[in-house]
Amino acid sequence: MAVLRRDDEKNNSTLNIHDVHTILGPESNFEGKLIFEGTVRIDGTFKGEIETPNVLVVGQGAKVEATLKVGSIIVNGEVEGDIIATGTVELNAPAIIRGNITTPDLTMAKGVIFEGSCHMDKLAPQQEATVTVLSASKDS
Repeated sequence: MAVLRRDDEKNNSTLNIHDVHTILGPESNFEGKLIFEGTVRIDGTFKGEIETPNVLVVGQGAKVEATLKVGSIIVNGEVEGDIIATGTVELNAPAIIRGNITTPDLTMAKGVIFEGSCHMDKLAPQQEATVTVLSASKDS
């Protein structure tokens, strides 16, 4: 069963984006199939396929047009294509996602544009699919 919960606190990501192993910079333009382990951050343009059992970070200003099969993903930029994640999908403003998402754990901040459908899969018998909706605190 999916759980819808609203958090008014700042986003406390469970993914550590400071452990990035590789960065494809803002001036980079790649096309093809990217397969990796560890954490990769894309700040440029990528077209093709991406596969990893680990973490992909799509930086603000990045444009990714791909089929994504990831462990977890943090999106701050633009993604066009389907996202299949075995772990967390975290969508932070000003992210734009055009495609379908399959994940057991989805976090979407206020201001994200999402055009597609979402399928919440439980991967393990004990795992519960969750959705977290984040918004700015009124006290800030």
